[in-house]
Amino acid sequence: MTRLAPLALLAWLLSAAAVAAPPQLRVHARLQPPNGVMVGGLVELQLDILTDTWFTDAPSLPQLLLDNALVLPPAGQAEHLNERIDGQSFNGMRYRYRIAPQRAQAFEVPALTIHASPAQAVQAMSAQSEPLHFSAQALPGQQPAVAPVVASAMRLSQQVVNSITPLKVGDSITRQLTLQADGALAMTLPAPALGDVAGLSRYPKAPQVTSLDDGRGDFLGGQRVDTVTYRIDRAGTHVLPAVRVNWWDTGTQQMRTAQVPAVTFEAAAGSAGQPVFSLREDLKRLGRGNLVHVSRGWLWALGVLLALMLLAYAGHSLPRRLYQAWHRRRQARQQAWQQSPEYAWQHIGAQLSARPPQLSALYLWLRRSRLGLALGAASPDLRPVLRACYGRAAATQAALPALRLGLTALRNDTRQQRSAPAPALRPLNPVHEKDLP
Repeated sequence: MTRLAPLALLAWLLSAAAVAAPPQLRVHARLQPPNGVMVGGLVELQLDILTDTWFTDAPSLPQLLLDNALVLPPAGQAEHLNERIDGQSFNGMRYRYRIAPQRAQAFEVPALTIHASPAQAVQAMSAQSEPLHFSAQALPGQQPAVAPVVASAMRLSQQVVNSITPLKVGDSITRQLTLQADGALAMTLPAPALGDVAGLSRYPKAPQVTSLDDGRGDFLGGQRVDTVTYRIDRAGTHVLPAVRVNWWDTGTQQMRTAQVPAVTFEAAAGSAGQPVFSLREDLKRLGRGNLVHVSRGWLWALGVLLALMLLAYAGHSLPRRLYQAWHRRRQARQQAWQQSPEYAWQHIGAQLSARPPQLSALYLWLRRSRLGLALGAASPDLRPVLRACYGRAAATQAALPALRLGLTALRNDTRQQRSAPAPALRPLNPVHEKDLP
């Protein structure tokens, strides 16, 4: 047992250190293809974010900007990874930046700082990727200021819609061109040549530029849809020219052309056209004999009928409104009476006749009469009577008549004080009801 104790202690220390060790955050970056591309091609920066635990939230990715290059940041989807590094298991996600160089030069991809929150971490952690570089080479015969589309496949299609058939002067024709390129960014697709055509007025719409994917978030390429509407200003034969787009095929390593044919159509001279309704003839008929004449007697009869209908309506609803108003006033008067001192006074006699005598109505009358809640303080003459009724040697039945007479006198004095004219000046030290004894 003595020999095993140090080994057990060592194992316990190692396990405690492993538990206490903070999680790791690693960032690896690589370029695909690693040796660079042609101008207009696509370089993919793969950013692997790994931890030996798991992520409690999505990592925060930085913005990547490169001069003379277009950069498409990662989409919301990411590829899940499971790797083993130095005998330890790591898992994480792979994000992709897509870079399309626009000039033949060397490009430096700086170190990118990633912020993430691995599980069991005390606070958010950060790590940097290693800086990378690649070169872009010009295509054979490429002009320095023009970057062609580099793709693995390209498709150009068109759709023509007439506003009406046959076309005439004043009608319109709409031409829609759809350009799709596999393995190319949508922002690198060029605008097709949809210029002015003699005898037509051109009205272009804003292009629709979107990315193509496989429905699961994987990038496939780009798409650009251009729409223009031509209004016919002159009769005759009109031709919308053919459209061609040059692009570099990464599979065959040669220049190709995607095109759609020209569109030819005829437009007849526009007719003046006759309106369905003649406004001039209608105005003439209205000004002559199609007016409706109504005699004055019929107008008076109609007015009297409307007045009788209004009176009948008012007479039907007036009694109901009057009854409702009378009922509301009656309820208000009854409520005011039930909250008055006189209403409480009416119940004092019955409560004093009870066995034993009750004083709740008396105290309610005192409060509503603003005499306070101490009967002896309201009328000092009643103190002997109250002592006789409720003292130690009480003679309640003998003292009740005197209590009734004293309350009657107190009530009369209260009435006289209310009927007396109010003083011109307010009292120097006013006493509020809450301060009464």
